[in-house]
Amino acid sequence: MFFSGDPSSRKRVALGGRSSKERDRQKLLEQTRLERERRSWLRKQTLAAIIIQKCYRGRKNVEAARLDVRMEFYRTFGKRCENVDRHCFGPDSVFLRQLLFFFDAHIDGDLSILVEVCLFIRRYVHDSGDIVSLFAGEDYLSRQALVDFRVKRLAYSCIDAVYKNRYKFRDQLITTSSESSQPVTLLLEAVALLTDPRLPWVCKTVGYLLEGSMFAKSREIVLAGQETRKSFIFSRSVSTLECVLCQMIPHTGQEPCNCLSIDPQRSFSSQLLTIPFLWQLFPHLKEVFAAQGLSQHYIHQMALCVNNHANILPKDLSLDLPGYACLLGNVLDTAGIALSHPSCSFDMAVDLAAVATFLLEALPPTKLPSMEINEGSTFGEDDMMAGDELTKPSLDKDLERQIINAIDPRFLLQLTNVLFGGLSCIVGSHNGVDEKEVAAIDAACAFLHVAFNTLPLERIMTVLAYRTELVPVLWNFMKRCHENGNWSTLSECYYSRGESPGWLLPLAVFCPVYKHMLMIVDNEEFYEQEKPLSLKDIRCLIVILRQALWQLLWVMPMTTPNPTKSASKAPADGMNRLDLIKGRVSLVASELLSQLQDWNNRRQFAPPSDFHADSVNEFFISQAAIENTRAHDILNQAPFLVPFTSRVKIFASQLAAYRQKHGSQAVFTRNRFRIRRDHILEDAYSQMSALSEEDLRGLIRVSFVNELGVEEAGIDGGGIFKDFMENITRAAFDVQYGLFKETSDHLLYPNPGSGLIHEQHLQFFHFLGTLLAKAMFEGILVDIPFATFFLSKLKQKYNYLHDLPSLDPELYRHLIFLKHYEGDISELELYFVIVNNEYGEQTEEELLLGGKNKRVTNETVITFIHLVANHRLNFQIRQQSLHFLRGFQQLIQKEWIDMFNEHELQLLISGSLDSLDVDDLRSSTNYAGGYHSEHYVIEMFWAVIKGFSSENQKKFLKFVTGCSRGPLLGFRYLEPSFCIQSASEEALDRLPTSATCMNLLKLPPYRSKEQLEAKLLYAISAEAGFDLS
Repeated sequence: MFFSGDPSSRKRVALGGRSSKERDRQKLLEQTRLERERRSWLRKQTLAAIIIQKCYRGRKNVEAARLDVRMEFYRTFGKRCENVDRHCFGPDSVFLRQLLFFFDAHIDGDLSILVEVCLFIRRYVHDSGDIVSLFAGEDYLSRQALVDFRVKRLAYSCIDAVYKNRYKFRDQLITTSSESSQPVTLLLEAVALLTDPRLPWVCKTVGYLLEGSMFAKSREIVLAGQETRKSFIFSRSVSTLECVLCQMIPHTGQEPCNCLSIDPQRSFSSQLLTIPFLWQLFPHLKEVFAAQGLSQHYIHQMALCVNNHANILPKDLSLDLPGYACLLGNVLDTAGIALSHPSCSFDMAVDLAAVATFLLEALPPTKLPSMEINEGSTFGEDDMMAGDELTKPSLDKDLERQIINAIDPRFLLQLTNVLFGGLSCIVGSHNGVDEKEVAAIDAACAFLHVAFNTLPLERIMTVLAYRTELVPVLWNFMKRCHENGNWSTLSECYYSRGESPGWLLPLAVFCPVYKHMLMIVDNEEFYEQEKPLSLKDIRCLIVILRQALWQLLWVMPMTTPNPTKSASKAPADGMNRLDLIKGRVSLVASELLSQLQDWNNRRQFAPPSDFHADSVNEFFISQAAIENTRAHDILNQAPFLVPFTSRVKIFASQLAAYRQKHGSQAVFTRNRFRIRRDHILEDAYSQMSALSEEDLRGLIRVSFVNELGVEEAGIDGGGIFKDFMENITRAAFDVQYGLFKETSDHLLYPNPGSGLIHEQHLQFFHFLGTLLAKAMFEGILVDIPFATFFLSKLKQKYNYLHDLPSLDPELYRHLIFLKHYEGDISELELYFVIVNNEYGEQTEEELLLGGKNKRVTNETVITFIHLVANHRLNFQIRQQSLHFLRGFQQLIQKEWIDMFNEHELQLLISGSLDSLDVDDLRSSTNYAGGYHSEHYVIEMFWAVIKGFSSENQKKFLKFVTGCSRGPLLGFRYLEPSFCIQSASEEALDRLPTSATCMNLLKLPPYRSKEQLEAKLLYAISAEAGFDLS
């Protein structure tokens, strides 16, 4: 406000950071840009309007010109072609030029004219037979271009007319050529006449039609006509549409055809082969397509699309009729014809396998039954197999049946013969692996692996096992790869990404097929004739399976949990697919190795250590006892990889942990049994059946009552209970009681006729199952030798033919005689029935529904043998085994005994059959009361025990421990440890006594070895209960 003496004006500063001029400039630039964009948009609008108006005026002028030409055509030739003769079709006539110019398929008048033209062509060809002269006159070559153009336009107009009027004429679309009055028939017949293979213009005409989406339009025509196909009565005549298609599909662009190749998306494969049940509509087309050259071309075209992962299929008709499934059904329907052709090539079989693999993999699992089998005769409750959850098929039932029926034994036989036909000479020529052999193995294994996961196995396993060379070819391949240490990489396109070991696919196919073979192979074939593999090869196979399992389960486990249980069948990416096959191989390899272990247990051909993984160590064993660890999962899936002694330790630790968790070590006992020795079974049944599962897990104390009704001396600290368990099991499982029978080897199994003896026999079996479980739960060994086929029921397994000799050797010999019978089996008058004879009462049962009227033939004898063995080994003891298992599982969980095979399970129940190991017992013995290991009485005692017979040694062991069998892993695991205590010298005239609850022997200091032996023998043989104590 006041003058400061400075004449200069103070500069204004904009606190906004920029000058107002700069802001104005940015605003101006933005406005200019928006204005420029607005003017550009207006220019585009104006240009678009001009183009639209130009197009509209052009179309309007064309329509007007067409109307003028149509009127002129009417005046010249008539509305119904009344003035048309053969000269009108010549190159100098305007007839076809005008018709093709104004023709509109949506106008009824134009359609009528075209139908009349087609009728005229048909009559002319029928009368003269020379269609070339009709269109070209005398000189075709000089007017070739014009004639070819008119012919192909005329053919296209006929197809287009049918396509655009397909719903109007839907009842006429699939009819025979004999119905000549129908417009659709005349139009399609004209196309057939114009595309006759003998005509000079055929390739140009067909090529023009294919470029115009001929197959796509034919697809819509067929689908429109297929909606009413059920009302048609199909004749043996070839329909006009079928005739047209038959003339189209040979034009593949290969010699002698010179047609250009078309887009695969518009090809015959993608457009017409995806129509459901195409061959039912066009059976003659099926024959043409199956001709060697055509099927090979189209299947190769599809294989290229599969390898390139190209999606060329049209939109699915419905959820239950997807295009890929329809394509698969139609391809497989003709594959058998193509494979049976003498000139069928190896490459064609590889392509077919690749296409079928890709399409099969996309299918949901199919579960249609393949044959009617008596529900009780084959699969019942006692099968107890924990199979995958059944997924309801989402496909149309007829389509599913078409696919399943197409992959029949004949198809599998033909495919494997073509793939493996030339491998024998290749394999014999050198020890390496040939590229052709790798391609054959790759194609066959990829296809069969997917088929196993999709189709019912019983339809395909038998033919693969017994009628093809699949097992020997795969084994020779795997054996050479194993010996050379170089597994060829298979199915790079199948996995798409991620490395996979070369043994995965071969094992995925070999294991289930060879396992199926072993189900029906008899003992003589396996051990003596060494079929299908030699015992030396089987030992090599065991090594391969063991190493593969260890790699899959421990070294390179799957990245996704339970891949084998995945219900989704959509094509997965490489890694998911790799995990799926890993899960599948680990499952089938463990099943096969388990089965080979069973064969080895029946008659040893390989040391038990061959089944054990090399890398199992203490860390692995410690982890295996912990749930939700990888080692624990391996123990559940492939327990044979772990040595038996280690598994017994894990089993003992599981039992101990379970007993501690449920308080079975409680000091106070609430369950006390009063048992009469002469009624031990009845008293035990009545008192034990009244206990709940919780009470069964707890301690049970027993007091015995002798035959005089006097309660025996002694307090049960565990020893009396052991004695009770041994006596009750001996009585309950006695064959004289009628619940069990003996085989010729004195092995026990449920009596099929037990219901004829005991009214409540099933309740008794439940009780016996609980009784055996209680003995195992408490670690008490009982001397009960069970038949192997019955022990398999405790593991919920299925018995097969090779288990039959232990039950009925005579029946087994008869069945083997039938298996190898070279004559006509039907002459033996055998039917699918079996006669049961229990206690003189004969009953006849059917093995199949309607079996009384089904005679056994050479084709069905294997099924008959299987069903007879199944009836004796599974069905007859089904109810008894089921109730026994229910009682058994009250205390013993399934996963505990799944660690052991049947032979090992018998050892868990009864211990080793070997005699008492005196040195082992001595090394684990404690001494008290002045005794020590070098005391003269102790020296005499051990000398006496060593001199006892095996029977007396068992009596001694029962006398001091309550059980005649020693601990399974040796006496160092006896709890409490065996102890010898000195009695007072005043008791020299008394007998030795024991406290079985403490495994204690009270031994007086006898003066001589003879006196000690006499007193000890008397004590252990008196069987006076606990009165001697």
